[in-house]
Amino acid sequence: MKYMIKAKVEVDGMVEKSDIIGAIFGQTEGLFGPDFDLRELQDKGRIGRISVDIKHQGGKTYGEIYLPSNLDKAETALVAAMLEMVDKVGPFNARIRVVDIVDLRYEKIRKITERAKEILEKWFRERTVDVREILNEIESAVKTGGIIKYGPEGLVAGPEVDKSDTVIIVEGRADVINLLRYGYKNAIAIEGAKGKIPDSVIKLSRRKKTIAFLDGDHAGDLILKELLRVAKVDYIARAPPGREVEDLTGKEIAKALKNAVPVQVYLQQVSKKQEAAKPQVKQQVTVPEVTAVPKPEVLETFQIPQSVIKDMESIRGSLEAIIYDDKWRKIDRIPVRDLVDYLLSTDKKVHAIVMDGIVTQRVADACSVKGVKLVVGVRVATITKKPAGTVILTFDDILR
Repeated sequence: MKYMIKAKVEVDGMVEKSDIIGAIFGQTEGLFGPDFDLRELQDKGRIGRISVDIKHQGGKTYGEIYLPSNLDKAETALVAAMLEMVDKVGPFNARIRVVDIVDLRYEKIRKITERAKEILEKWFRERTVDVREILNEIESAVKTGGIIKYGPEGLVAGPEVDKSDTVIIVEGRADVINLLRYGYKNAIAIEGAKGKIPDSVIKLSRRKKTIAFLDGDHAGDLILKELLRVAKVDYIARAPPGREVEDLTGKEIAKALKNAVPVQVYLQQVSKKQEAAKPQVKQQVTVPEVTAVPKPEVLETFQIPQSVIKDMESIRGSLEAIIYDDKWRKIDRIPVRDLVDYLLSTDKKVHAIVMDGIVTQRVADACSVKGVKLVVGVRVATITKKPAGTVILTFDDILR
């Protein structure tokens, strides 16, 4: 049906629904010929079933009439007007007044529109795309979902470290995460190689092609030396000087791995650099037992035996440190990486140190605490807090 005629009815007596409907059919019959006879229109489906709701009050009958119509607007209006012509229901006077003609199609469209609004609002409220949330989800998946624990040591590694033919050995957890971020899932961290390369890494290197990918600093050099001593390494890749693997971009990682060189080639390159940087020691020694230390304005009373100068030459490339007492007798010879721990734990009186490494702030602080008078290294890092009572020199200061 297209339209709904709504009308109010009032009868001056007590009647039933059927009485009102009968009066409508009876009093409109023949008014406009058979084409507008309500029974004929109902049989043809042009109008629907007449519905009446009533109530009785004070000896009268009040109600509402609903007449659905499938006629056009003009014909529907004519039927509505015919309803208002009914003035008797049985013996009682009656009054019918049309209050509205509702366009059911518009009403249906309105309801559909309102429902569509509700659906759309709920859809946007529940499924609005938050780009930041998606990025955080991806980032979280990379950082946690992709990481595994490998071996009895629980080493941080990528998910394909066991499946891949190649394994990339890096220093720490952050390096593994950064490689994962750019699609490298076959990395494993040795967690800084604190004194010992994990057995799981050693075993893994023996059955796979191995790339050591380390930071471009001196710590990376020390770790590489230990790694080469105990594991099988096929290629070596390094971050740019002063940079760490965890900070590299995808392009920088790809470039570093592409430029990875075989171990023997890398060692030859390092040897040539060391040879080129090695100072020329004058062979003629006028004083056989003792040589004066340069910069007398700094050292004042220091005198270094020739044997110590020979020690400086012998430890080059060893990454070791020699400890002396106040009579220049050797107390110990230890790896440079253990020097700070050694100084802070030993009961021995340390007078001087010669080390094949960089004198860092940590080394300087430990020397100050221990009361070391002289420390000589290959290079000196930026020392922001100068130790009181400790003189720091380089090999070049003494051997030039």
